[in-house]
Amino acid sequence: MGPSDPPAIRVPVGEGSDRWTSRATHRRVLFVVHNVASASRLLDVVPLFHDDYRVQLLITSTGSSAFQEGIQTLLGELGLPVLPWEQALVTPVDLAISASFGGQLHAIDGKLAVLSHGVGYTKKLARPGQARPGREPGAGSREPTFGLSSEWLLADGEPFVDGLVLSHPEQLERLRRVCPEAVKAAVLGGDPCFDRMLAGRVYRERFRRALGVRRGQRLVVLNSTWNPEGLFGNGGEQDVLPSLLPRLAAELPADDYRLAAVLHPNIWYGHGPGQIRAWLDRARRGGLSLIDPVRGWRQALLAADVVLGDFGAVSYYAAALGTPVLLAASGEDRLDPEAPLAAFVREAPRLDPHGPLREQLVELLARHRPLAGPAEFTTSAPGASAALLRRHFYTLLDLPEPTAPALLEPLPLPPYDPPRRTHPLDVRTRIRGAEIVVERSAGHPYDAAGETHRSVHEDTLDPGDLTTADVIWRDGPADDPRLGSPDQWTAEVLQRHPHCSLASYVSGPDRCTVRTRDLGVLRLSAGPGADADPAAYASALHAWLVDGGAVARDGTTLRVHVAGGVHPVHVRPGDGR
Repeated sequence: MGPSDPPAIRVPVGEGSDRWTSRATHRRVLFVVHNVASASRLLDVVPLFHDDYRVQLLITSTGSSAFQEGIQTLLGELGLPVLPWEQALVTPVDLAISASFGGQLHAIDGKLAVLSHGVGYTKKLARPGQARPGREPGAGSREPTFGLSSEWLLADGEPFVDGLVLSHPEQLERLRRVCPEAVKAAVLGGDPCFDRMLAGRVYRERFRRALGVRRGQRLVVLNSTWNPEGLFGNGGEQDVLPSLLPRLAAELPADDYRLAAVLHPNIWYGHGPGQIRAWLDRARRGGLSLIDPVRGWRQALLAADVVLGDFGAVSYYAAALGTPVLLAASGEDRLDPEAPLAAFVREAPRLDPHGPLREQLVELLARHRPLAGPAEFTTSAPGASAALLRRHFYTLLDLPEPTAPALLEPLPLPPYDPPRRTHPLDVRTRIRGAEIVVERSAGHPYDAAGETHRSVHEDTLDPGDLTTADVIWRDGPADDPRLGSPDQWTAEVLQRHPHCSLASYVSGPDRCTVRTRDLGVLRLSAGPGADADPAAYASALHAWLVDGGAVARDGTTLRVHVAGGVHPVHVRPGDGR
């Protein structure tokens, strides 16, 4: 190793390690990380070695990926001994497990098992250093299929993988056609990533609540793989994203739809999380949530009502779960034409980026019939990957399996992450007695109807928005010492902004305190079965008061219509003026 290389570790492997280790073990298992995307798939199978005192787990990174950001943080969180790559190549191990073919895997001193880090083996990619094959007019790329071709599976004409894990016999048939030499290494092991999703389906409502999805709302998940032709990229036929995001915020009512984005780790770490947040700042202020690309994307997929996606594995997983998928980018030239993912891309409905978005989503949901391919070809052994993979790994280790059942970790419940809309909202209302229909969006759709007013969060990017706001609101704990009490904050807002008619402090998911210039403080609380944003309740009250409504001395109940439902809201006078 050179002077700039990280030093070799000395415990639990390395020169003289026997002197320093507290426990001797019978076998060494080395996890080989290429980038964060592949590492996330290795995390799925780490639990298969839990509670086995015979096995020492190690981890290394090949350094061969262009996407190096995020790797060291992930390795640190995992807490396994990290071998520098040069040390890993000279350290005998009993089994190395990778979820990519990057790096000198053939040089590892031990048996090697390779998992897919997608939905099977679907994308075409030339090996580094190999010239990219040309294209004939009208023909697709001649590049080999990543992980399922002789270019990736053979070294000096011989297979170097001892266990090539496939999730479905369809992949075995393709392998037999393109690289028969590697068939003897193939093993059907299911898909642990998908199995964790299948096990987590029973918690769908919890995952939805974690994202702040309310009753009647549709969760729309935008998903992009990392290629230039993906939804996030600008190398395809159209650069859809810059115009799509503001139109989604403008055309989809905020109380009817919840927006979240699942971006491939290579987008997230390739451009940098800060750059992603900078590019998507307006969308985030309009309520778009960026989902953790390692720990949160599966839960978001389970929670989704619709996925706007592309030719990546996540969109295919969504279809396999039965979720409607609308493709905004196809990328067919990037795919093995014989792969089931390519068939899905050819068959799935396409987004018209210039057509009305709300109508397209409504039609998709109404006409959706799950395609048979994704559910059939994602795995041939749903729910069985833990048992299949552990049996295979321990066979390669030449060890008896532990007696306890082989199990995968349940998907964790993500932190509570409701939408935070600080972009001004245009509000349309229609009133009939105590019935108020409310529709809020970050724009004024062409088919909008009803009386209008403007609702602005106090943290809006442009302070000038506050000077024209009819309703100013914010959210936070009722006892935040920085803001004073809700009564104090609302009084301060009305004093500071003379145009504002109503100030609203949202102190919980079902309540808010409002102040008007004529009535003073009012308390709003959700009635039985109500589950809408309290900021929408405040806008409903404002419109009702402007229309001539009067709050009774002992309180009034309004019926707020949003997201296809009716939400009773109790309004009672407060103590302050």
